[in-house]
Amino acid sequence: MTEVLFYHLQNMTLESVLPPLLEKSLERGWRVVVQSTSQERAETLDAHLWTYSDDSFLPHATSRVADAQDQPIILSIEEGNPNRANVRFLVDNAALPADCDSYERVVLVFNGDDPDALASARESWTACKARGFEVTYWQTDERGRWQRRQ
Repeated sequence: MTEVLFYHLQNMTLESVLPPLLEKSLERGWRVVVQSTSQERAETLDAHLWTYSDDSFLPHATSRVADAQDQPIILSIEEGNPNRANVRFLVDNAALPADCDSYERVVLVFNGDDPDALASARESWTACKARGFEVTYWQTDERGRWQRRQ
């Protein structure tokens, strides 16, 4: 069964949160697709993942590369699973893909300071519950650590 995790960002950016989440995914041996909503955003994330830290390396590529099927992390703006990922990250209000149930996990990262993003996340939560997915909600505590909320 697909597990859907909702990460509620407040007073933090996707750029600060995404790399550690991707690192944890790779540590677990997972393959990942990160879906955003524009090619420009995918390219910005691509550049960021190469430079976010001097002591880390996240092997990744955009879906435009010829060897996308060989990449552990793919940045995309479309549905589809070019690298046979078992985890899909949805950022920038990307919609739930039709093939949600083919992933072990779907991670929806949303900006809690943006009313449109919050409304979209609520709609996605309702849709996921209706489809019988296991859903969890994560928010940071006062120290910036992720906490599972009820």
